[in-house]
Amino acid sequence: MNTPFSHGSSSGSVAQSQPGVASGAPSVAIPKTTEVLVIQTPKKGVTPQQIMAVIPAEIRATVKLYLDGKIRQWYSRGDGKGVIFLVDAKTEDEARAIMETLPLAKEQLLDDEYIPVGPLMPLRALMGPGAQQ
Repeated sequence: MNTPFSHGSSSGSVAQSQPGVASGAPSVAIPKTTEVLVIQTPKKGVTPQQIMAVIPAEIRATVKLYLDGKIRQWYSRGDGKGVIFLVDAKTEDEARAIMETLPLAKEQLLDDEYIPVGPLMPLRALMGPGAQQ
């Protein structure tokens, strides 16, 4: 879904994470990455039984990462097709290193999408002159 603040594609993370890449927005509108959104879905051909065999270990490892402050939030997708994590990381590589410690990732059962996120930059305009730093 396009919003006034989106870049019109799901691959916007690539444009936002690489300086100098045309993304349709001025470079000043690109926020500092404060977290990385991670979307995980089972790989094509992976059965629910394969996932469920690893779930007990996955849950324990995920809770440990949460308690260690590495995962800030996690959700099941409303369509039942996977999970979404908000990871305390400043780069995609840092988030990937965290997520690759989980059992389902070690078993290579999931496809991952990493999207760096940060503050909504147009909000700075509401703060008035001098707040553009």
